[in-house]
Amino acid sequence: MAGRIVVGVDGSEQSLKALRWAAGQAALTGDSLQAVMGWEYPASWATAPGVPPDFHPEQLAEQSLDEALSQALDPAVAAGVTRTVVSGNPAQALVDQAEGASLLVVGDRGHAGFKAAVLGSVSTRVTQHAPCSVVVVRGE
Repeated sequence: MAGRIVVGVDGSEQSLKALRWAAGQAALTGDSLQAVMGWEYPASWATAPGVPPDFHPEQLAEQSLDEALSQALDPAVAAGVTRTVVSGNPAQALVDQAEGASLLVVGDRGHAGFKAAVLGSVSTRVTQHAPCSVVVVRGE
């Protein structure tokens, strides 16, 4: 019985590596692949001057996700990927989307120690809270 693999994509090289790894795993297991991009307004959004009235961050996130898929995957593979854009904290979006999935895949930016504690880490959060197994794709 085929399952579903959820992969977090933010356009970074690390997330593209995770996307390629997840696509390879899905090909091996017969699972479907769901690419998820979470976005949220920056804290300074309300006071930011000059934000165009026709600016739609969700559309920008959808475009970024499409670009990441076309950059990382063969067009035939990319066409079969379910695309999900979620407004909210990216780590929480991945945890929520992973409900019922067989696997959650994320990239690792390589931050450690104090820098990781200050910046927060999507990979750390999802490994602690995901409702399924998690693979963190690291470096080379």
